Amino acid sequence: MELSAEERSMLAGDFGPGVRKAMEIVVALGRVYGALRLVPVGSVQVAGVSYRNLGEAGLEFLREWADQSARVCVPTTLNPAGMDLRAWRELGFSERFARRQLSVIEVYQRLGVRATCTCTPYLVGNVPHKGAHVAWAESSAVSYANSVLGARTNREGGPGALAAGITGRTAAYGLHLDENRRALLRVVVRCPVRTFSDFGALGYLVGKAARNRVPYFVGLEVGAGLPRSCSDAALKALGAAMAASGAVPLYHVAGVTPEADQSDVLAPDHETLVVDDLQPAYAALNSDVHGNRIDLVWCGCPHSDLEEIAEVVRLLAGRLVKTPLWITTARETREQARAEGLVAAVEDSGGRVVADMCVVVAPMQELGFRTLATPSAKGATYVPSHTGLQVRYGTVEECIEAAVTGVWSG
Repeated sequence: MELSAEERSMLAGDFGPGVRKAMEIVVALGRVYGALRLVPVGSVQVAGVSYRNLGEAGLEFLREWADQSARVCVPTTLNPAGMDLRAWRELGFSERFARRQLSVIEVYQRLGVRATCTCTPYLVGNVPHKGAHVAWAESSAVSYANSVLGARTNREGGPGALAAGITGRTAAYGLHLDENRRALLRVVVRCPVRTFSDFGALGYLVGKAARNRVPYFVGLEVGAGLPRSCSDAALKALGAAMAASGAVPLYHVAGVTPEADQSDVLAPDHETLVVDDLQPAYAALNSDVHGNRIDLVWCGCPHSDLEEIAEVVRLLAGRLVKTPLWITTARETREQARAEGLVAAVEDSGGRVVADMCVVVAPMQELGFRTLATPSAKGATYVPSHTGLQVRYGTVEECIEAAVTGVWSG
């Protein structure tokens, strides 16, 4: 691997032990994946934030790095925590968990990381341009950055992403290289894809088939009769589902995404998958639940934007909920929603706009929940295995009706 003089100095410890440790990680990863060089990165998104996932060992690892005076040198944002950092008590999280979770955030701040606590960094100012090299760890954000923004990132692990933030470098392999961004699976969509949950269901099916290959979608073009015309939110749902059911870090949509119309976007040896029915995905994403009682309705995986929060307000139409309703979002987005009166509207109906956290990485069973409803295919994929809760998956409309009635009728 060829290193610049500055990179060799980092590796030699000239910038301190914390930077040396980070460069050792970056170089080791590069060697594992056969990289010939490193590339500067414009931004980083770090995962591994919830204390439920990190535990004491992970927290101590971060503290040791911070004690070595390591600091990020490029804009670096943080993935969701396991609770709302301000309203944790009202939501029912224990003081024991909260104390440890806040310790994790404090260490990341010592390292210079912005405590954004969101899986949608592109909604809070971390927006790389087409062709920019970045090092992001959150799977849905990696998919969005590569596919919708046209930036270049592999799916980094938590320590690898933080090491990239400290060194400002990542290894040049995988999706940083032109040849690995070509599609190996042509997906022909021959069924209606009308709602966000339909996009999620489509993503679930394609992720299962694609695994870690790059798919190229035909039939989702703007003007193909889709009510939402492949909006950014729809693409967010599509990519998040593929990253969860498979490990898809990049996809192309003909006529929509920035690299889709390149003449060589399809590899010569690509395979073809025809999707003509989404019902198998809906069946797979719904747990085998006895009864229709819902304990929690959860929207916002990935984190909701302003338009999605406004849609929930529209569907609530001033009605009171019988079942807890959580809309998870970034703190910055929540403040914007509060300024526009959306938070008050949700709260007037008895719901909550929750910041900083993701249900998947939260200690949900401690709160007494057993079955939740969600319009998120990513959430429906992860919740049973990560939290032990059962899931009902359907449209946003069906989920809000479940919040109002307390039962699932989808």
